[in-house]
Amino acid sequence: MKKLANLGFARHLIVGLAMAVGLVAGVQANEGGVAWDKAPNKTNDLAALQNGAKIFVNYCLNCHSAAFMRFNRLKDIGLTEQQIKDNLLFTTEKVGDTMKAAIDPKQAKEWFGANPPDLTVIARSRAGHGGTGADYLYTYMRTFYRDESKATGWNNLVFPSVGMPHVLWELQGARRPVYEETEEHGHKVEVFKGWEQLTPGTMTPLQYDQAVGDLVAYLQWMGEPAQNTRVRVGVGVLIFLAFFTLIAWRLNAAYWKDVK
Repeated sequence: MKKLANLGFARHLIVGLAMAVGLVAGVQANEGGVAWDKAPNKTNDLAALQNGAKIFVNYCLNCHSAAFMRFNRLKDIGLTEQQIKDNLLFTTEKVGDTMKAAIDPKQAKEWFGANPPDLTVIARSRAGHGGTGADYLYTYMRTFYRDESKATGWNNLVFPSVGMPHVLWELQGARRPVYEETEEHGHKVEVFKGWEQLTPGTMTPLQYDQAVGDLVAYLQWMGEPAQNTRVRVGVGVLIFLAFFTLIAWRLNAAYWKDVK
């Protein structure tokens, strides 16, 4: 009887694992069906963060807010207050104000069907099985393509039927995905093979990828401006604890050496 019970439990366990695997596969399919590219790690690169902040203010802040980030916090990435005033204050006059979108919320809802989300912690909220939130954003901003069937004229491989237009299209140009039809398990499927450039952008593909990497680095930094400090402090604490442990171990050995 015990053997039968054990076999029954094993069968239920195998079925449960199979269902879990199927659930994960379903989640993968729902997230766009393309692998996320690894975002370059630039959160320690002040020049990249400054360029990312400039791109964010010029292209993203028109519709998206960053309501939990103040302009004067950009001094942490090497900008002076005067540089912030001269180059980045397009939606407010005070350097101590938060980054509010220039668009009217009523108009945004009418044009896009909903208010564009706040981007303060977007790089943290988009993390998933495919990678970090930075990986998601890096792939998302590089997989827009022309789709005349959509109201905006654009679509996205990572976020199919996205309501957002391709705000960086002038930099990247217009593209369309190229698919190849193959047969898998007796069914014909289309596999993404690459891109066809329809119209050129003002940047080369390499330059555009670098610009998106800078933007994503800024979004990643904005989600936790103290993250690099936290990592440095954490490493210092671990080194101190290791050193202290060594001293405590030697003192303990010296103390008990003559105790019988």
